[in-house]
Amino acid sequence: MKTRAIEMDGRKGEGIEIDLPGAPIVLARGPKGFVMCGYLDLRTADKVNAPAALVRGVKTVDDLLAAPVVAVSAAATEMGVKPGMTGYEALEFFL
Repeated sequence: MKTRAIEMDGRKGEGIEIDLPGAPIVLARGPKGFVMCGYLDLRTADKVNAPAALVRGVKTVDDLLAAPVVAVSAAATEMGVKPGMTGYEALEFFL
């Protein structure tokens, strides 16, 4: 597992990469929510009322931050996160 700090305008988050057979789990989290790869389930985020944004086809935190958001949880929608934003733009809402 690899972790790294992500800082935006003095606010801090964390990027996480977990190598697994087939594909890695990749996510970036802040205190208010997270951006996740397609390995994780958006329905579960909705079930637990977690603000989450989903991107697909990423292998690294850098890929995740550059990729377009394809879906968001209801809680993230309420915060203003929308499909089409980059993972970076979505993460800004979660910091």
